[in-house]
Order: sequence, then C-alpha cells, then structure tokens
Amino acid sequence: MKIGILSDTHDNITNINRALDWFKDKGISFFIHAGDYIAPFSLRPYFDKGFDFIGVFGNNDGEKEGLVKISRGKIFSPPYLFNLCKRDILIVHDLSQTKSDTSNISIVIFGHTHKPQIFRKDKTLFVNSGEVCGWLTGRITIGILDLERIEAEIIELNF
Repeated sequence: MKIGILSDTHDNITNINRALDWFKDKGISFFIHAGDYIAPFSLRPYFDKGFDFIGVFGNNDGEKEGLVKISRGKIFSPPYLFNLCKRDILIVHDLSQTKSDTSNISIVIFGHTHKPQIFRKDKTLFVNSGEVCGWLTGRITIGILDLERIEAEIIELNF
C-alpha cells in the first residue's frame, strides 16, 4: 500500500490542491500530515476531493479546536503513534517531540524544517516531505510512502 505524506501546508490552498490532485492521479487516497495546516478552511479540499488522512498539530496551528472539528477528529497532538498495514507509525511535527526510543517503530513522519529528508536510524525510516506551501524554499514537495517495502520518496511538484 502506498500513502501520501504532506507537511507545512500553511494555508496555501493552490498548492494543497496541486498536491492532492497529484495523489489522486497516482491512485493515492490516504495521506499523513505532519502539521502546520494553520486555519480550518485549508482542510476543506481534503474532504472535497475524497481523501482520508491522519495528522498532528504543528507549532503554527493556532485554531486547534476548529481544526479538530473540521478534520472530524483526525488531527492529534504530537507525538501520535498508530498502526497501519501492520506498521507502527509515529507522527510528530518537530523531531524534538520524539521523546522515546524509536527502534521498535517502523516509520517516523515529521515536518517543521520545510526541508525534504529521508534517512534511516537503525531499522526506523524517518521521512520529512518538506513543504507544500513553498513559502520558505520556493519548492512544493510531497512524500510517497510504500508501507510494504518501508521505503519513501520525495516528489517535487513543478507547475
């Protein structure tokens, strides 16, 4: 199963739609968001386009109650650990929120730096998809995670 990874969308509806359309074209219907949505209105395209997702709050998400309501309870305080396709996945916004040993976790999804990054530490795969907003780097990047192989790739969307 392949899923999408988003982070740091920062209310950029145009780029959010670009990322979601790319996922849709590739047959991806579920994604993980590593935080910094900003305002609740920015979540509407997720549901309008028929996506399911799960995510955590970032350091710039001020209207948390509204985000939880619009997301239908799919956004959590980090760190958030869940299981998908027999893989333990930890979602944080900032890697400093990873307080415990991650050696028994298959995948750690994070954001915050706006810089795409994939690395392994022991048997754990760490993935930061970068930023969808494009505000800091001028790049729109997303991630694709293959849950069977526990491999990821960063996709740069050029429009």
